[in-house]
Order: sequence, then structure tokens, then C-alpha cells
Amino acid sequence: MSSKVIIAIVSKRLKEDLKVLILNSAKKLFVEKGIEQTTIRNIADAIGCSIGTVYVYFKDKNAIFHALHTQGFIQLSSEFKVLLNVSNPMERLRAMGKVYINFALKNRDMYDLMFNLKAPMEFLNDEKLHEWNEGKATFDVLRSTVNECLAAGYFKGHELEPTAFMVWSMVHGMCSLEISNRSVGVNIQNPETIVTAAYEEFMKVMDKL
Repeated sequence: MSSKVIIAIVSKRLKEDLKVLILNSAKKLFVEKGIEQTTIRNIADAIGCSIGTVYVYFKDKNAIFHALHTQGFIQLSSEFKVLLNVSNPMERLRAMGKVYINFALKNRDMYDLMFNLKAPMEFLNDEKLHEWNEGKATFDVLRSTVNECLAAGYFKGHELEPTAFMVWSMVHGMCSLEISNRSVGVNIQNPETIVTAAYEEFMKVMDKL
């Protein structure tokens, strides 16, 4: 391998490492300070580089936020992939909900960045991108599983799109309430297990559809 090739490989790795460093720094600051209060200068100072260096990789703060958002969906999608070998669609749907809840509660900060803040959507609008590809890919996995459930005789009399959206909305709502500590604030009994218990109750309701 020539010295030029080696230098190119090392340079590429250094660039990738710096991009990861920027994203990790931004994620920490977004959580600690809030999106609005975090500046590009804050992110640059945290990793000891110039503002211009950050702009080489990202056009603005929303672009950084969108990259983190994408990162989270890639992680969630990879966790869903382990369920593709579950042949019974209803069992797969049950497992998907558990995987989703586990991901949300183990990655609370990332989950907030993915679903509860609007900056990624602003980035899509700024870039004139009409497809939310990360969300679309994840929802498609859920939709196809619900479609298989319908074909197998589950959810008789119910329509695909609203049913899939209902499942997502219910599980997302449970996770969001837990992450924002709302379950503690309303004095629910056994708040430490309420999400798991509520999901099991939801599945019982789904079994009757």
C-alpha cells in the first residue's frame, strides 16, 4: 500500500472521528443546556476546535440535530431487525413494542431528540425534503407487521393505517410520559413498572380486536 493511500485512509478516519466528536458534544449540550441555548460556538469550544471546523461538517445547528436524529433511528431499526425471524406476526408485534419501550427508556435523551423536539422537522423543511425517511422506514416495519396480522385474521374489521398509527401512538405516549416523569407526578401506583404493566394491558385489548 502506497504512502498516499495510507495518508488518505488516515485522513478519512480522522474526519469521521471529528464528526462523531461534534455529534457527541452537541448531544450532551442539547440535553444539558437545551436546543435553543446551545450555539455552534458552545459545541466547538467543548471539543477544542474552531467554529469554522464545525461548519465544514454541518451547515447549522438543525443539521447537527438531524444527524443525531438519524443516528437514533438507525439504532432503533437495527434492534427491530432481530425480530424479522419471528414468523407469527402477532408475536412479532408484541415483541416490537417491548423492543421499542426498552430502547426509549434506555436512551431517554436520544428518544427526546428523535420524537419530542421539532428541529429535525425544521431541517427537512429547510432542505425542501418532503420525506421523513428515518421515521418512514421505522413506521414501515410496524405497518408491514400489522398488515400481516390483518392477513392472519387479527384486528377484524379494522383498517391498516389507523391501526398501525394507533399502536405507535399508544406505545410512544407511554414512553414519553415516563421519560418526562409525568407518571410520577400524578401519583400512579408502582410508577417504576407502570410502562411495562400498561403495555401488557394494551396487548390484552389488542387481542380482543
